[in-house]
Amino acid sequence: MKEIEVKILEVPVRKMEAVLKRCGARKAFAGKIRALYFDFADGRLARQKSVFRLRQIGDRCELAFKRWRSKRKAKIMDEFEIPVTDFEKTRQILDCLGMKVIKSVKKYRVSYRAGRTHFELDTYAGIPTLLEIESPSLKGIKTWVRKIGYSLRDVKPWSSFDVLKYYGRSKSALS
Repeated sequence: MKEIEVKILEVPVRKMEAVLKRCGARKAFAGKIRALYFDFADGRLARQKSVFRLRQIGDRCELAFKRWRSKRKAKIMDEFEIPVTDFEKTRQILDCLGMKVIKSVKKYRVSYRAGRTHFELDTYAGIPTLLEIESPSLKGIKTWVRKIGYSLRDVKPWSSFDVLKYYGRSKSALS
């Protein structure tokens, strides 16, 4: 599957939730997310512009592999995700395979959905809330950016790593 998304920094949460509801989006999730990013000791995934993540979203867990495709108008990645049933056992398996945690991230997320478009209001400790918009196409992203009152100049084709770097948080765990 292809992941196509952008971020809008420093959004007012209550106002954005009201706008999303007015535009027909429905709340799908609210809660804490914990994510561990892995690589081998030689950094081969980073060199290949790939990401391997174990994530806990509320009560469910998933494992994902992502490979960068583009970062011009939006962050575009090939994405392969599968559910896993046990976060800690999956982490132990990855350790046994020689993978090491390179970044640990915690955030609070409120998710909305409108058709096949996803809206994620992400709050990291010490960082203003941002809005992530993911859609099946760039056209869908452009349509929704305008629909919620922003322009394409307001969007960033950034990963969570880029956001953390922008706010001066490199590889540190956030709570």
